[in-house]
Amino acid sequence: MAQVDEARVARVLERLEAGHPGSQLLVTDPWSIFYLTGFYAEMFERFSGVLLRAGARPVIFDNALYPIDAYDNADVVVFNDTDDLASVLMDRIDPTAPLGIDASMRSGFLIPLQEREAASSFFLGSYAVADTRAHKDARERELMRQSSRINDAVMAELPALVHEGVTEHEIASQMLTLYRKHGAQGFSFPPIVSFGGNAANPHHEPDDTALATGQVALFDIGGQYEGYCSDMTRTFFWGEPDEESRRIYDIVRRANEAAETLVAPGVRFCDLDRAARRVIEDAGYGPYFTHRLGHSIGLQDHEPGDVSAVNEAVVEAGMTFSIEPGIYLPGRTGVRIEDLVLVTEDGCEILNSYTKEPCRIDR
Repeated sequence: MAQVDEARVARVLERLEAGHPGSQLLVTDPWSIFYLTGFYAEMFERFSGVLLRAGARPVIFDNALYPIDAYDNADVVVFNDTDDLASVLMDRIDPTAPLGIDASMRSGFLIPLQEREAASSFFLGSYAVADTRAHKDARERELMRQSSRINDAVMAELPALVHEGVTEHEIASQMLTLYRKHGAQGFSFPPIVSFGGNAANPHHEPDDTALATGQVALFDIGGQYEGYCSDMTRTFFWGEPDEESRRIYDIVRRANEAAETLVAPGVRFCDLDRAARRVIEDAGYGPYFTHRLGHSIGLQDHEPGDVSAVNEAVVEAGMTFSIEPGIYLPGRTGVRIEDLVLVTEDGCEILNSYTKEPCRIDR
């Protein structure tokens, strides 16, 4: 029989009780459901959820189109598309207690519960699961390490694919094969391949742009290993770069390293962003660093929490997030260098080992 992860549920309920004593929580985010139960399905317009309450068995609400195993430490409530979903949920929700809902719950599911006063009150309870997921346990940490090892191996193969006239799309189309070759199940996000001026767009989608001598080739790539994501960016030079391209590469690398040196429990996320941004601003390129420094990562490539100028929360052991400063000169070029870090008890472990030394590809 399947099992809910009781340790994770206990951690979620502890956080829930601290913020909203005596409440209950309805989790509907598919990856959070997977995190707690081991069951994942992309439900599209259909409902799936887990109801958590202290002192009671978790309740898994399962649409009959997505059959799941029986659980020996949770109740499974099966319903179908023609059932009155609000009534199904209300049979298990405590009407005398507040109900937390997560940010992914659709209004079409929530509003009927509110109209029928299914709970004493409603509140946004996403923080309870998000905070728990942010602190990776020992098994998750190893899966994050292995996912990044695979990403390093894929990145190491990319220079061999580069040649005069190759297009962004031609390289991107070969990457899924590389990830599967090295043991990943797929992408954690569609790969970004950017040549020359396209690298000035941080989220450029690969197209038929061909590589020309003297241009940068930027690769922002990530794979998924047993559910856990990797993410890394490296910027290469095809042929001899011009003086400004060499200069901004050095600035971005120093910004990356300045932030990574500070990562440790107790440091604020905004201070990490400030450390990297100061390097770029002092070099005169502040207006060309156009995004936050990083994002949290785990089961999803972007999870709640970020490394930004407005996030005054403190870094804690077990957290994983990206450090990815960049300089983007519109219509000309762009450089980004990105690593993932795992926060340890007294510092951090950089999960990527692929070199950050300037790499010139000539063939």
